[in-house]
Amino acid sequence: MGAATAAHQVEGNNTNSDCWVLENLPHSGYSEPSLDAVDHYNRYEEDIKYMAEAGLNAYRFSIEWARIEPERGAFDEKEIEHYRRVLQCCKKNGLTPIVTMMHFSSPKWLIEDGGWNNPDVIDYFASYCKYVIAQLGEDLEYICTINEANMRMQEEERAAFGGVDEVATFLSGCTDEQDRIICKAHAAAREAMKSVKPDLKVGLTLSVHDIQAVEGGEEKAAGLWEEEFVHYLPYIREDDFFGLQNYTRMLVGPNGELPVPEGNKLTQMDYEFYPQALEHVIRTVAKDLSIPILVTENGVATDHDDDRIEFIRTALAGVKACKRDGISVIGYMYWSLLDNFEWQMGYGKTFGLIQVDRKTQKRMPKQSLSEIRKLF
Repeated sequence: MGAATAAHQVEGNNTNSDCWVLENLPHSGYSEPSLDAVDHYNRYEEDIKYMAEAGLNAYRFSIEWARIEPERGAFDEKEIEHYRRVLQCCKKNGLTPIVTMMHFSSPKWLIEDGGWNNPDVIDYFASYCKYVIAQLGEDLEYICTINEANMRMQEEERAAFGGVDEVATFLSGCTDEQDRIICKAHAAAREAMKSVKPDLKVGLTLSVHDIQAVEGGEEKAAGLWEEEFVHYLPYIREDDFFGLQNYTRMLVGPNGELPVPEGNKLTQMDYEFYPQALEHVIRTVAKDLSIPILVTENGVATDHDDDRIEFIRTALAGVKACKRDGISVIGYMYWSLLDNFEWQMGYGKTFGLIQVDRKTQKRMPKQSLSEIRKLF
């Protein structure tokens, strides 16, 4: 039981990353730049202690590739030592670290070299991952290689960046070839890290909806599930666990996705408030995949903490039901620990168990933080 963050969204001043460049373009598609974010880079100890005091026993966070390798082939030992301290702080406070090696943001040198469209990224990523495990492996047990390998920027979002093909960030529009490159990068990184530490538990995370067909939408729904999950199976069957990320359901009719039913509650993200989705999607995934499932993200953006508590209560009841039925669900990480930088949407969407006053960086734990462990 734990909570999750991503480096670029919480650490601040990730100046060597592609996201930093995009945020600071004159006509950026981001509503605001990340700047100091919520200063987790300097305040991680305080944040980890909040989790420990709430009774959580795991923390999923990402190591920032752009910090570790700010220039191609040049690794920064100072940054390795920073993440070593974060890992040791987790252990000191009784939290198992679950580390993501790439959570959307990449070094800007990688993008200049063709980014995630360039097959060379397979070797670049594997080399970076192997280096990190060689340095930090003694403090690591669970690794997520790539966050949401199936998540891509939509055409309207690409238009905000001018729609240019050279925007080859991880989130840029995905061709079938780029999809294969990303999957191969995952597999290469898994093997590279296991060559250093064979007992390391390695998995990939995917963002999956609870896809529900209405009458006549069965074929379209099956096609969407194939695109979102099934076609990744050949690349993840050899993993040690599957990182499942879910936030809502998707209703599908004969012509595709349907709007949220009128009158149903919406989150700040305009998703349907539907915590039952997590149980449904765990059961669907388990039909095709026999490895353990780790819920690496599940949460809700709302400024009403009572709604957050209700969401977590219902989601965890679904997890418990799956476990009672023999499905191997080995963990649940709520997204997110802190109200943070939500990419193009900036700081207005509040998923966190902890509120942050960004003028002072003061932390204000919400009731949901103290309730989350009790709910399981």
